[in-house]
Amino acid sequence: MAQNEVLEFEEYVRTRQDALLRSARRLVPDPVDAQDLLQTALVRTYRRWELIADKRLADAYLRRVMINTRTEWWRSRKLQEVPTEELPEPAVTDGTEQHADRALLIDVLKVLAPKQRSVVVLRHWEQMSTEETAAALGMSAGTVKSTLHRALARLRQELESRELESRAPEHEEQERCAA
Repeated sequence: MAQNEVLEFEEYVRTRQDALLRSARRLVPDPVDAQDLLQTALVRTYRRWELIADKRLADAYLRRVMINTRTEWWRSRKLQEVPTEELPEPAVTDGTEQHADRALLIDVLKVLAPKQRSVVVLRHWEQMSTEETAAALGMSAGTVKSTLHRALARLRQELESRELESRAPEHEEQERCAA
């Protein structure tokens, strides 16, 4: 490959690597695998770079190489299945505990003042940044931080008191049985 084509390929990779990495991340779920996929595709594309007549189509070519490479990897994977004489018991997920936790959280949020509840919901439930929360509620970022700090302390306190209340009947039952 001519020196000017090598430089052209290097420049292409430098300018397009972020977009190409995003494409690779859409093809494979693991970020490390996505980087490996991109590197493999770049090596394969480098070998054929001089054959790509219209360099404006290089992104499409490279994405096709990534798709083909991912397909090769998928086909060559080793299956983790092991034959057995007995089938394993199917795992049954019980969402009862998760629903109970969510119900408790919603109930505990009621002890907060409306402003505190709004900050907690936007920051932790909606996963907004401090700045986004401040803009949505019309307050400063510092006010969001201090309100959130006080709200979380209040929630911890409420959860601890509820836990102590729920243990009190157990403790009384144990004392009755011991007597």
